[in-house]
Amino acid sequence: MSSLSKIVAFIGFLLFSTIISCKNDEDEITADSNIVENGVPESDIKDPLTITPDGSENYLNFDSEYIFDQESLHTFDLVLSEENLNLLNADPTAEKYVQGMLIFENDTVSPVGIRYKGSIGAFVGCVDGPNWFEPSGAKICTKLSMKIKINWEGRSEEFYGQKKLQFHSMNNDNSQMHERAGYWLFRQMGVPAPRAVHAQLNINGIYTGVYALVEQIDNRFIKENFDDDEGNLYKEIWPLSSAGMPYPFDDYVNALKTNENDHPNVDLIRDFGQKIAEASEEDLQEIISTHMNTNEIVSYAVVDRLIRNDDGAFHWYCDDGVCTNHNYYWYEEPSTAQLHLIPWDLDNAFENILSNANPVTPIADQWGASRNNCDPFEYGPWGLTQKSAACDKLTRGWAKYTETYEILKIQFINGPLSVAQIDQQIDSWVTQITEAHQEASNLYEDAESEESWLNEINLFKAELNKARQH
Repeated sequence: MSSLSKIVAFIGFLLFSTIISCKNDEDEITADSNIVENGVPESDIKDPLTITPDGSENYLNFDSEYIFDQESLHTFDLVLSEENLNLLNADPTAEKYVQGMLIFENDTVSPVGIRYKGSIGAFVGCVDGPNWFEPSGAKICTKLSMKIKINWEGRSEEFYGQKKLQFHSMNNDNSQMHERAGYWLFRQMGVPAPRAVHAQLNINGIYTGVYALVEQIDNRFIKENFDDDEGNLYKEIWPLSSAGMPYPFDDYVNALKTNENDHPNVDLIRDFGQKIAEASEEDLQEIISTHMNTNEIVSYAVVDRLIRNDDGAFHWYCDDGVCTNHNYYWYEEPSTAQLHLIPWDLDNAFENILSNANPVTPIADQWGASRNNCDPFEYGPWGLTQKSAACDKLTRGWAKYTETYEILKIQFINGPLSVAQIDQQIDSWVTQITEAHQEASNLYEDAESEESWLNEINLFKAELNKARQH
Protein backbone atom coordinates (compact mmCIF):
# COMPACT_ATOMS: atom_id res chain seq x y z
CA MET A 1 0.00 0.00 0.00
CA SER A 2 1.19 3.47 -0.76
CA SER A 3 0.29 5.19 2.50
CA LEU A 4 0.19 4.34 6.18
CA SER A 5 -3.41 5.47 6.47
CA LYS A 6 -4.41 3.12 3.69
CA ILE A 7 -2.63 0.24 5.37
CA VAL A 8 -4.35 0.92 8.67
CA ALA A 9 -7.74 1.20 7.03
CA PHE A 10 -7.34 -1.86 4.85
CA ILE A 11 -6.28 -3.96 7.81
CA GLY A 12 -9.26 -2.76 9.80
CA PHE A 13 -11.54 -3.62 6.91
CA LEU A 14 -10.13 -7.12 6.64
CA LEU A 15 -10.39 -7.70 10.37
CA PHE A 16 -14.13 -7.13 10.47
CA SER A 17 -14.71 -9.09 7.26
CA THR A 18 -15.78 -12.69 7.46
CA ILE A 19 -13.15 -13.64 4.95
CA ILE A 20 -10.39 -13.72 7.53
CA SER A 21 -11.88 -16.16 10.03
CA CYS A 22 -9.07 -18.59 9.32
CA LYS A 23 -8.43 -21.67 11.42
CA ASN A 24 -6.53 -24.80 10.63
CA ASP A 25 -5.32 -27.76 12.59
CA GLU A 26 -1.53 -27.85 12.69
CA ASP A 27 -1.41 -31.59 12.17
CA GLU A 28 -3.15 -31.20 8.81
CA ILE A 29 -0.24 -29.37 7.22
CA THR A 30 2.75 -31.44 8.29
CA ALA A 31 4.46 -33.84 5.93
CA ASP A 32 3.46 -37.49 6.10
CA SER A 33 5.31 -39.83 3.80
CA ASN A 34 2.44 -42.32 3.95
CA ILE A 35 0.12 -40.01 2.00
CA VAL A 36 2.53 -38.76 -0.63
CA GLU A 37 1.54 -40.33 -3.91
CA ASN A 38 3.13 -40.70 -7.35
CA GLY A 39 5.68 -43.16 -6.04
CA VAL A 40 8.05 -40.64 -4.49
CA PRO A 41 10.31 -42.41 -1.95
CA GLU A 42 10.37 -41.05 1.60
CA SER A 43 14.13 -40.46 1.29
CA ASP A 44 13.50 -38.19 -1.68
CA ILE A 45 11.06 -36.08 0.34
CA LYS A 46 13.69 -35.48 2.98
CA ASP A 47 16.36 -34.71 0.40
CA PRO A 48 14.80 -34.07 -3.04
CA LEU A 49 16.71 -35.60 -5.89
CA THR A 50 17.88 -33.63 -8.87
CA ILE A 51 15.86 -35.23 -11.64
CA THR A 52 17.40 -34.72 -15.05
CA PRO A 53 14.71 -34.79 -17.74
CA ASP A 54 15.24 -37.08 -20.72
CA GLY A 55 13.29 -34.92 -23.14
CA SER A 56 10.14 -37.03 -23.27
CA GLU A 57 8.39 -35.15 -20.46
CA ASN A 58 5.12 -33.46 -21.35
CA TYR A 59 6.15 -30.24 -19.61
CA LEU A 60 9.00 -29.92 -22.11
CA ASN A 61 6.92 -30.76 -25.18
CA PHE A 62 3.72 -28.81 -24.61
CA ASP A 63 3.41 -25.04 -24.36
CA SER A 64 1.69 -22.88 -21.77
CA GLU A 65 -1.73 -23.23 -23.40
CA TYR A 66 -1.93 -26.65 -21.77
CA ILE A 67 -1.84 -25.44 -18.17
CA PHE A 68 -3.89 -22.32 -18.94
CA ASP A 69 -6.59 -24.24 -20.80
CA GLN A 70 -9.93 -22.69 -19.83
CA GLU A 71 -11.67 -26.05 -20.19
CA SER A 72 -9.49 -27.93 -17.68
CA LEU A 73 -9.12 -28.01 -13.90
CA HIS A 74 -5.58 -29.22 -13.30
CA THR A 75 -4.16 -30.58 -10.06
CA PHE A 76 -0.62 -29.76 -8.92
CA ASP A 77 1.26 -31.56 -6.14
CA LEU A 78 3.99 -29.94 -4.06
CA VAL A 79 6.27 -32.17 -2.02
CA LEU A 80 8.54 -30.78 0.68
CA SER A 81 10.49 -32.18 3.58
CA GLU A 82 8.81 -31.72 6.93
CA GLU A 83 11.65 -29.39 7.89
CA ASN A 84 11.16 -27.16 4.83
CA LEU A 85 7.38 -27.11 5.16
CA ASN A 86 7.72 -26.12 8.81
CA LEU A 87 10.12 -23.33 7.79
CA LEU A 88 7.53 -21.94 5.37
CA ASN A 89 4.67 -22.24 7.83
CA ALA A 90 6.64 -20.67 10.68
CA ASP A 91 6.91 -17.33 8.85
CA PRO A 92 5.06 -17.06 5.52
CA THR A 93 5.71 -13.31 5.33
CA ALA A 94 9.44 -13.93 4.95
CA GLU A 95 8.68 -15.03 1.38
CA LYS A 96 11.86 -17.08 1.26
CA TYR A 97 12.13 -20.06 -1.05
CA VAL A 98 12.76 -23.55 0.22
CA GLN A 99 13.56 -26.61 -1.87
CA GLY A 100 10.93 -29.13 -2.89
CA MET A 101 9.32 -31.02 -5.75
CA LEU A 102 6.56 -30.25 -8.21
CA ILE A 103 4.55 -33.22 -9.44
CA PHE A 104 2.12 -32.69 -12.30
CA GLU A 105 0.32 -35.54 -13.98
CA ASN A 106 3.06 -38.04 -14.86
CA ASP A 107 6.05 -35.74 -14.51
CA THR A 108 8.15 -34.75 -11.50
CA VAL A 109 10.26 -31.58 -11.54
CA SER A 110 12.87 -31.66 -8.81
CA PRO A 111 14.19 -29.63 -7.20
CA VAL A 112 12.11 -26.44 -7.43
CA GLY A 113 11.86 -23.42 -5.14
CA ILE A 114 8.65 -22.99 -3.15
CA ARG A 115 7.47 -20.06 -1.04
CA TYR A 116 4.39 -18.22 0.12
CA LYS A 117 3.62 -14.85 -1.46
CA GLY A 118 1.38 -11.92 -0.72
CA SER A 119 0.94 -8.36 0.49
CA ILE A 120 -0.12 -7.07 3.88
CA GLY A 121 -3.79 -7.65 3.05
CA ALA A 122 -3.11 -11.24 2.00
CA PHE A 123 -1.46 -12.12 5.32
CA VAL A 124 -3.77 -10.32 7.77
CA GLY A 125 -5.74 -12.95 9.66
CA CYS A 126 -3.64 -15.73 8.19
CA VAL A 127 -0.57 -15.40 10.43
CA ASP A 128 -0.54 -15.22 14.21
CA GLY A 129 1.86 -12.32 14.82
CA PRO A 130 0.63 -9.52 17.14
CA ASN A 131 1.33 -6.53 14.87
CA TRP A 132 -1.36 -6.12 12.24
CA PHE A 133 0.62 -3.42 10.44
CA GLU A 134 3.61 -5.70 9.96
CA PRO A 135 2.20 -9.24 9.58
CA SER A 136 4.43 -11.95 11.00
CA GLY A 137 4.24 -15.27 12.75
CA ALA A 138 3.06 -18.72 11.84
CA LYS A 139 0.51 -19.69 9.20
CA ILE A 140 -3.01 -20.19 10.58
CA CYS A 141 -5.07 -20.26 7.34
CA THR A 142 -5.51 -23.34 5.20
CA LYS A 143 -4.56 -21.48 2.04
CA LEU A 144 -1.96 -18.84 1.32
CA SER A 145 -0.80 -17.76 -2.11
CA MET A 146 2.26 -19.63 -3.32
CA LYS A 147 4.99 -19.15 -5.90
CA ILE A 148 6.91 -22.02 -7.49
CA LYS A 149 10.29 -21.22 -9.01
CA ILE A 150 11.00 -23.66 -11.82
CA ASN A 151 14.39 -22.09 -12.66
CA TRP A 152 15.66 -23.06 -9.21
CA GLU A 153 19.42 -23.28 -8.75
CA GLY A 154 20.17 -22.63 -12.41
CA ARG A 155 17.64 -25.01 -13.97
CA SER A 156 17.38 -24.14 -17.66
CA GLU A 157 14.29 -26.19 -18.50
CA GLU A 158 10.91 -24.51 -18.44
CA PHE A 159 7.61 -25.97 -17.27
CA TYR A 160 5.12 -25.70 -20.13
CA GLY A 161 7.02 -22.60 -21.20
CA GLN A 162 6.98 -21.06 -17.71
CA LYS A 163 9.79 -20.24 -15.30
CA LYS A 164 7.48 -19.56 -12.35
CA LEU A 165 4.00 -20.60 -11.29
CA GLN A 166 1.74 -18.46 -9.11
CA PHE A 167 -1.14 -19.94 -7.13
CA HIS A 168 -3.32 -17.21 -5.62
CA SER A 169 -5.36 -18.21 -2.59
CA MET A 170 -8.35 -15.93 -3.39
CA ASN A 171 -8.88 -15.51 0.36
CA ASN A 172 -10.16 -11.95 -0.19
CA ASP A 173 -12.57 -12.90 -2.97
CA ASN A 174 -15.61 -14.86 -1.80
CA SER A 175 -16.80 -15.43 -5.35
CA GLN A 176 -13.45 -17.01 -6.28
CA MET A 177 -13.90 -15.45 -9.73
CA HIS A 178 -12.46 -11.93 -9.72
CA GLU A 179 -9.02 -12.62 -11.16
CA ARG A 180 -10.06 -15.22 -13.70
CA ALA A 181 -12.99 -13.14 -14.96
CA GLY A 182 -11.13 -9.83 -14.85
CA TYR A 183 -8.11 -10.97 -16.82
CA TRP A 184 -10.37 -12.79 -19.29
CA LEU A 185 -12.32 -9.58 -19.93
CA PHE A 186 -9.14 -7.53 -20.47
CA ARG A 187 -7.77 -10.11 -22.88
CA GLN A 188 -11.04 -10.31 -24.80
CA MET A 189 -10.73 -6.58 -25.45
CA GLY A 190 -7.21 -6.89 -26.81
CA VAL A 191 -5.39 -5.70 -23.70
CA PRO A 192 -2.21 -7.67 -22.86
CA ALA A 193 -3.03 -9.32 -19.55
CA PRO A 194 -2.07 -12.51 -17.70
CA ARG A 195 -3.98 -15.71 -18.30
CA ALA A 196 -5.73 -17.15 -15.27
CA VAL A 197 -7.47 -20.44 -14.55
CA HIS A 198 -8.54 -22.33 -11.46
CA ALA A 199 -6.33 -25.13 -10.17
CA GLN A 200 -6.26 -27.61 -7.30
CA LEU A 201 -3.21 -27.78 -5.06
CA ASN A 202 -2.02 -30.64 -2.87
CA ILE A 203 0.82 -30.17 -0.39
CA ASN A 204 2.48 -33.41 0.66
CA GLY A 205 -0.56 -35.31 -0.51
CA ILE A 206 -3.04 -33.18 1.43
CA TYR A 207 -5.66 -31.35 -0.60
CA THR A 208 -5.69 -27.65 0.33
CA GLY A 209 -8.33 -26.29 -2.03
CA VAL A 210 -8.94 -24.29 -5.20
CA TYR A 211 -6.53 -21.54 -6.23
CA ALA A 212 -6.23 -19.12 -9.13
CA LEU A 213 -3.26 -20.07 -11.28
CA VAL A 214 -2.25 -16.66 -12.64
CA GLU A 215 0.39 -16.22 -15.31
CA GLN A 216 3.60 -14.60 -14.11
CA ILE A 217 4.33 -11.29 -15.84
CA ASP A 218 7.94 -11.79 -16.90
CA ASN A 219 9.94 -12.36 -20.06
CA ARG A 220 7.87 -15.50 -20.81
CA PHE A 221 4.74 -13.36 -20.73
CA ILE A 222 6.42 -10.82 -23.01
CA LYS A 223 7.33 -13.52 -25.55
CA GLU A 224 3.73 -14.76 -25.47
CA ASN A 225 2.16 -11.35 -26.04
CA PHE A 226 4.54 -9.21 -28.11
CA ASP A 227 6.44 -9.63 -31.37
CA ASP A 228 9.40 -7.68 -30.00
CA ASP A 229 10.43 -9.33 -26.73
CA GLU A 230 13.73 -7.52 -26.15
CA GLY A 231 12.31 -4.50 -24.37
CA ASN A 232 12.01 -3.42 -20.76
CA LEU A 233 9.31 -4.61 -18.39
CA TYR A 234 8.64 -2.36 -15.38
CA LYS A 235 6.53 -2.95 -12.31
CA GLU A 236 4.59 -0.11 -10.68
CA ILE A 237 6.36 2.97 -11.90
CA TRP A 238 4.52 5.62 -13.90
CA PRO A 239 6.01 7.74 -16.72
CA LEU A 240 5.19 10.81 -14.59
CA SER A 241 5.29 11.32 -10.84
CA SER A 242 2.40 13.01 -9.06
CA ALA A 243 4.41 16.22 -9.41
CA GLY A 244 4.05 15.90 -13.20
CA MET A 245 7.65 15.09 -14.13
CA PRO A 246 9.51 11.83 -14.90
CA TYR A 247 11.12 10.00 -11.99
CA PRO A 248 14.91 9.91 -11.53
CA PHE A 249 16.80 7.40 -13.68
CA ASP A 250 17.47 5.01 -10.79
CA ASP A 251 13.79 4.71 -9.95
CA TYR A 252 13.08 3.24 -13.37
CA VAL A 253 16.06 0.92 -13.15
CA ASN A 254 14.88 -0.34 -9.77
CA ALA A 255 11.44 -1.04 -11.24
CA LEU A 256 12.83 -3.21 -14.06
CA LYS A 257 11.76 -6.85 -14.27
CA THR A 258 13.70 -7.62 -17.45
CA ASN A 259 17.10 -6.42 -18.68
CA GLU A 260 17.93 -5.19 -15.18
CA ASN A 261 21.45 -6.63 -15.28
CA ASP A 262 22.41 -5.55 -18.80
CA HIS A 263 23.41 -1.90 -18.40
CA PRO A 264 19.74 -0.95 -18.70
CA ASN A 265 18.57 1.87 -20.87
CA VAL A 266 15.33 3.42 -19.61
CA ASP A 267 15.28 6.35 -22.02
CA LEU A 268 12.13 5.28 -23.82
CA ILE A 269 9.75 5.49 -20.87
CA ARG A 270 11.46 8.57 -19.40
CA ASP A 271 11.48 10.38 -22.75
CA PHE A 272 7.82 9.55 -23.19
CA GLY A 273 7.09 10.97 -19.75
CA GLN A 274 9.12 14.09 -20.55
CA LYS A 275 7.21 14.63 -23.80
CA ILE A 276 3.91 14.33 -21.98
CA ALA A 277 5.11 16.72 -19.27
CA GLU A 278 6.12 19.37 -21.80
CA ALA A 279 3.16 18.97 -24.17
CA SER A 280 0.29 21.37 -24.48
CA GLU A 281 -3.18 19.94 -23.88
CA GLU A 282 -3.78 20.08 -27.63
CA ASP A 283 -0.67 17.97 -28.38
CA LEU A 284 -1.28 15.21 -25.83
CA GLN A 285 -3.16 12.89 -28.17
CA GLU A 286 -0.56 13.18 -30.92
CA ILE A 287 2.20 12.11 -28.51
CA ILE A 288 0.08 9.29 -27.09
CA SER A 289 -0.88 7.94 -30.51
CA THR A 290 2.78 7.92 -31.54
CA HIS A 291 3.91 5.88 -28.54
CA MET A 292 0.85 3.79 -27.70
CA ASN A 293 -1.83 1.72 -29.41
CA THR A 294 -4.78 4.01 -28.69
CA ASN A 295 -7.45 1.30 -29.06
CA GLU A 296 -5.51 -0.86 -26.63
CA ILE A 297 -5.10 1.77 -23.91
CA VAL A 298 -8.67 3.07 -24.26
CA SER A 299 -9.90 -0.54 -24.06
CA TYR A 300 -7.83 -0.86 -20.88
CA ALA A 301 -9.68 2.17 -19.47
CA VAL A 302 -13.09 0.85 -20.56
CA VAL A 303 -12.63 -2.53 -18.91
CA ASP A 304 -10.95 -1.09 -15.82
CA ARG A 305 -13.75 1.40 -15.18
CA LEU A 306 -16.69 -0.89 -15.89
CA ILE A 307 -15.38 -3.66 -13.60
CA ARG A 308 -14.42 -1.01 -11.01
CA ASN A 309 -10.81 -2.07 -10.69
CA ASP A 310 -10.51 0.64 -8.05
CA ASP A 311 -7.26 -0.64 -6.59
CA GLY A 312 -5.49 -0.39 -9.93
CA ALA A 313 -3.60 2.14 -12.02
CA PHE A 314 -6.27 4.85 -11.82
CA HIS A 315 -6.41 5.08 -8.03
CA TRP A 316 -3.86 7.61 -6.82
CA TYR A 317 -3.44 7.06 -3.08
CA CYS A 318 -1.97 10.04 -1.25
CA ASP A 319 0.16 10.38 1.88
CA ASP A 320 1.58 13.72 3.03
CA GLY A 321 0.82 15.23 -0.37
CA VAL A 322 2.65 12.54 -2.37
CA CYS A 323 0.33 10.42 -4.51
CA THR A 324 1.12 7.12 -6.21
CA ASN A 325 -0.76 4.33 -7.96
CA HIS A 326 -0.01 0.61 -8.13
CA ASN A 327 -1.01 -2.84 -9.45
CA TYR A 328 0.21 -2.58 -13.05
CA TYR A 329 3.22 -3.24 -15.28
CA TRP A 330 4.59 -1.38 -18.30
CA TYR A 331 6.25 -3.00 -21.30
CA GLU A 332 8.11 -0.97 -23.92
CA GLU A 333 8.81 -2.33 -27.40
CA PRO A 334 12.13 -0.94 -28.63
CA SER A 335 11.48 -1.62 -32.32
CA THR A 336 8.26 0.41 -32.37
CA ALA A 337 9.00 2.73 -29.43
CA GLN A 338 5.55 1.89 -28.10
CA LEU A 339 4.51 1.35 -24.49
CA HIS A 340 1.86 -1.02 -23.15
CA LEU A 341 0.06 -0.88 -19.80
CA ILE A 342 -0.61 -4.31 -18.25
CA PRO A 343 -3.16 -4.85 -15.45
CA TRP A 344 -2.24 -6.74 -12.29
CA ASP A 345 -3.83 -7.89 -9.00
CA LEU A 346 -7.56 -7.89 -9.65
CA ASP A 347 -8.79 -9.52 -6.45
CA ASN A 348 -10.47 -6.25 -5.39
CA ALA A 349 -12.06 -5.56 -8.78
CA PHE A 350 -15.86 -5.73 -9.20
CA GLU A 351 -16.65 -5.22 -5.50
CA ASN A 352 -17.54 -1.50 -5.74
CA ILE A 353 -20.04 -1.79 -8.60
CA LEU A 354 -23.29 -2.07 -6.62
CA SER A 355 -21.99 0.08 -3.78
CA ASN A 356 -18.65 1.06 -2.31
CA ALA A 357 -18.41 -2.23 -0.47
CA ASN A 358 -14.70 -1.81 0.16
CA PRO A 359 -14.16 1.42 2.15
CA VAL A 360 -10.50 1.60 1.12
CA THR A 361 -10.47 1.30 -2.66
CA PRO A 362 -13.33 3.38 -4.19
CA ILE A 363 -12.34 5.94 -6.80
CA ALA A 364 -14.29 9.15 -6.34
CA ASP A 365 -14.47 10.39 -9.94
CA GLN A 366 -16.00 9.27 -13.19
CA TRP A 367 -13.56 8.58 -16.01
CA GLY A 368 -11.85 11.80 -17.08
CA ALA A 369 -13.29 13.94 -14.28
CA SER A 370 -11.36 15.72 -11.55
CA ARG A 371 -12.04 17.74 -8.39
CA ASN A 372 -10.49 19.87 -5.66
CA ASN A 373 -8.22 21.73 -8.11
CA CYS A 374 -6.21 18.49 -8.40
CA ASP A 375 -5.13 18.65 -4.78
CA PRO A 376 -5.51 15.52 -2.61
CA PHE A 377 -8.91 15.16 -0.98
CA GLU A 378 -10.54 12.87 1.54
CA TYR A 379 -13.08 10.37 0.29
CA GLY A 380 -15.16 7.56 1.71
CA PRO A 381 -16.27 6.68 5.25
CA TRP A 382 -12.72 6.58 6.55
CA GLY A 383 -11.63 9.83 4.99
CA LEU A 384 -8.70 8.34 3.06
CA THR A 385 -6.92 10.73 0.73
CA GLN A 386 -6.68 10.34 -3.03
CA LYS A 387 -6.12 12.50 -6.09
CA SER A 388 -8.24 12.47 -9.23
CA ALA A 389 -6.71 10.24 -11.89
CA ALA A 390 -7.35 12.85 -14.59
CA CYS A 391 -4.97 15.19 -12.75
CA ASP A 392 -2.23 12.93 -14.06
CA LYS A 393 -1.47 14.44 -17.45
CA LEU A 394 -1.03 11.09 -19.20
CA THR A 395 -4.35 9.75 -17.90
CA ARG A 396 -5.99 13.03 -18.87
CA GLY A 397 -4.64 12.54 -22.38
CA TRP A 398 -6.21 9.08 -22.58
CA ALA A 399 -9.53 10.49 -21.38
CA LYS A 400 -9.57 12.87 -24.35
CA TYR A 401 -10.37 9.93 -26.66
CA THR A 402 -14.05 10.33 -25.80
CA GLU A 403 -15.49 9.02 -29.08
CA THR A 404 -13.21 5.98 -29.08
CA TYR A 405 -14.09 5.33 -25.44
CA GLU A 406 -17.83 5.32 -26.15
CA ILE A 407 -17.45 3.04 -29.18
CA LEU A 408 -15.28 0.56 -27.30
CA LYS A 409 -17.57 0.69 -24.26
CA ILE A 410 -20.52 -0.38 -26.40
CA GLN A 411 -18.43 -3.14 -27.96
CA PHE A 412 -17.42 -4.32 -24.49
CA ILE A 413 -20.96 -4.29 -23.09
CA ASN A 414 -22.43 -6.08 -26.10
CA GLY A 415 -19.47 -8.45 -26.40
CA PRO A 416 -17.28 -9.86 -23.61
CA LEU A 417 -19.34 -8.28 -20.79
CA SER A 418 -22.66 -9.55 -22.15
CA VAL A 419 -24.71 -12.28 -20.48
CA ALA A 420 -24.06 -14.48 -23.48
CA GLN A 421 -20.31 -14.30 -22.92
CA ILE A 422 -19.12 -13.53 -19.38
CA ASP A 423 -22.10 -15.00 -17.53
CA GLN A 424 -21.86 -18.19 -19.54
CA GLN A 425 -18.14 -18.33 -18.84
CA ILE A 426 -18.82 -17.98 -15.13
CA ASP A 427 -21.41 -20.77 -15.26
CA SER A 428 -18.85 -22.97 -16.98
CA TRP A 429 -16.17 -22.15 -14.39
CA VAL A 430 -18.59 -22.76 -11.52
CA THR A 431 -19.40 -26.20 -12.92
CA GLN A 432 -15.69 -26.85 -13.36
CA ILE A 433 -14.75 -26.17 -9.73
CA THR A 434 -17.91 -27.07 -7.79
CA GLU A 435 -16.76 -30.54 -6.72
CA ALA A 436 -13.32 -29.23 -5.75
CA HIS A 437 -14.88 -26.38 -3.79
CA GLN A 438 -17.24 -28.76 -1.98
CA GLU A 439 -14.33 -30.97 -0.96
CA ALA A 440 -12.45 -28.04 0.57
CA SER A 441 -15.60 -26.84 2.32
CA ASN A 442 -16.05 -30.26 3.91
CA LEU A 443 -12.42 -30.39 5.06
CA TYR A 444 -11.72 -26.91 6.42
CA GLU A 445 -13.56 -24.54 8.73
CA ASP A 446 -12.13 -21.49 6.98
CA ALA A 447 -13.37 -22.64 3.56
CA GLU A 448 -16.60 -21.02 2.43
CA SER A 449 -19.72 -23.19 2.50
CA GLU A 450 -21.28 -24.21 -0.80
CA GLU A 451 -24.43 -22.19 -0.08
CA SER A 452 -22.46 -19.07 0.78
CA TRP A 453 -20.27 -19.43 -2.29
CA LEU A 454 -23.25 -19.82 -4.64
CA ASN A 455 -24.78 -16.71 -3.08
CA GLU A 456 -21.55 -14.87 -3.85
CA ILE A 457 -21.72 -16.08 -7.47
CA ASN A 458 -25.24 -14.66 -7.74
CA LEU A 459 -24.00 -11.40 -6.24
CA PHE A 460 -21.15 -11.36 -8.75
CA LYS A 461 -23.61 -11.74 -11.61
CA ALA A 462 -25.67 -8.88 -10.19
CA GLU A 463 -22.53 -6.74 -10.16
CA LEU A 464 -21.87 -7.61 -13.79
CA ASN A 465 -25.46 -6.75 -14.71
CA LYS A 466 -25.05 -3.36 -13.05
CA ALA A 467 -21.76 -2.84 -14.89
CA ARG A 468 -23.56 -3.42 -18.19
CA GLN A 469 -25.76 -0.43 -17.31
CA HIS A 470 -22.54 1.59 -16.79
